[in-house]
Amino acid sequence: MKQHRLAAAVALVSLVLAGCDSQTSVELKTPAQKASYGIGLNMGKSLAQEGMDDLDSKAVAQGIEDAVGKKEQKLKDDELVEAFAALQKRAEERMTKMSEESAAAGKKFLEDNAKKDGVVTTASGLQYKIVKKGDGAQPKPTDVVTVHYTGKLTNGTTFDSSVDRGSPIDLPVSGVIPGWVEGLQLMHVGEKVELYIPSDLAYGAQSPSPAIPANSVLVFDLELLAIKDPAKADAPAAPAAKK
Repeated sequence: MKQHRLAAAVALVSLVLAGCDSQTSVELKTPAQKASYGIGLNMGKSLAQEGMDDLDSKAVAQGIEDAVGKKEQKLKDDELVEAFAALQKRAEERMTKMSEESAAAGKKFLEDNAKKDGVVTTASGLQYKIVKKGDGAQPKPTDVVTVHYTGKLTNGTTFDSSVDRGSPIDLPVSGVIPGWVEGLQLMHVGEKVELYIPSDLAYGAQSPSPAIPANSVLVFDLELLAIKDPAKADAPAAPAAKK
C-alpha cells in the first residue's frame, strides 16, 4: 500500500513538473496555473516531510511524457515496484534517523534546562518556569480556559502563536495535549509561565505538521487569562489539541 501511495504522489507531482526544465519556464498567472502550482507545492512539502526529497524531476517529467504520449515505458513493472520499495525503505530509514536525533536532542535540552534557575520539573517530566505570578483561581480538568500562547521548538522557531494572531483562544483543559492538561492545572488566572513539554507529553513520534518534527520537545509561553463558561467557549487551537 505504501508503494501505491508513493506512486500516486509521484504521479501528481509529475503533472506539475512535466515539460518544465526550470522554474523560470512556468507561468503562474491564471487560476488554473496557480492551483497547479499549489498542488505541486503541497505535494512536494508532503514528500519532503516523509524524507522523499531526492526525486529526479527530469525522470518524473519523462515518465508522465511517456504515459501521455502513449510511448513504450522505459522500465518494466517489476523494476518500478522494486524501485518504489527501495525509495520507500530509504525514506523510512532517513525519517527514523531524524526521529532518533530529535529525541536525543530533546533529552539533552530537558536535562540542561532542569538545571536553570526557576525551572521546576514535575513527576511526569513536565518542566515549567513562572514568569509572572497570578493569584486567581486554578482550573480543573472539567473547565474551559482562555489563554494566550506562543509555541516554539527548542531552537526558538515559532510554529504557532495566538499572540501573533492578536486573539486569545478558549479551550477545554482536558481536551489538549497531556503537557498542557497538567500545566494549566498548575497555573492561577493571571499567571504567565514557560512550559517545556517532553515529546511523550506532546505529540511523540507522530508529527502533527511539518512545522513540528517527530519526537520534538515543545516550549510554550503560556498566559492563563480566565476560566469561563464551557457553553461560551471556542474550539481549541490545533497545536495544543489532544493527539
